[in-house]
Amino acid sequence: MRLINEHMAVKARALPTTGDGFVVLAGEVGAWRGPLPSAPTRLAAHLKALATDIQAREANVFRALFRTPGEGDELLAARGIRPARYDVVVLIRTASVESALAVRESAAYKELAGTLRAAARRTHEVVASNAGRLGDVDHSQDHHFLFNYFYADDRDTLLKVWEYTAGWFQAKTALPNSALMRPLEGEPADYGLINHASWPTLRAFLPSLIFRPTFRSFVLANFKANGVAAQPIIYRRV
Repeated sequence: MRLINEHMAVKARALPTTGDGFVVLAGEVGAWRGPLPSAPTRLAAHLKALATDIQAREANVFRALFRTPGEGDELLAARGIRPARYDVVVLIRTASVESALAVRESAAYKELAGTLRAAARRTHEVVASNAGRLGDVDHSQDHHFLFNYFYADDRDTLLKVWEYTAGWFQAKTALPNSALMRPLEGEPADYGLINHASWPTLRAFLPSLIFRPTFRSFVLANFKANGVAAQPIIYRRV
């Protein structure tokens, strides 16, 4: 790993990882105009209703609000990976990876997944384990939720880069939580990690991404220097 502007580097204050399992089902349904999507609200509401039949610790549906600045379009193009433009996401959390695999085979999940696939131009679906954690993401609150879709040729480097860039977010945006999900072996490899986090308000994080110079000189610079494509999208829970 190569650290740019190392004097700014502070590792994230991480908590122990959990044995949780995750199923992530993301779909690209509507059109995007720059960073703004035409969110498919009726479909998202239908998926939410279907998710109530899934046996898991929690099953939540999100619709996209906007994309924030990222890095790595050229890297994705060179690897033949299409940019993440998912305007609907279903996130299921289970007590274990084994339970997540079982959920994916359940009739309730197959109905939900089939509904999204029928409506979407493309979907992305993985079962994942917990690879890093700053705190549990509270879905009972009406917060702004992040899904950041990370790609890197070297997944070990990707995790190390996340530790330092997450440290910047803790320091500059008071990031209260984060659940880092790593797809299991054999799952689609478009994204080596998917980060899920939340902030209570836009004011908690958005000004820092626009006005703090260190967001570009440290966060985006370290993504670029280490061959990391970061594709962050902000969502609201349905």
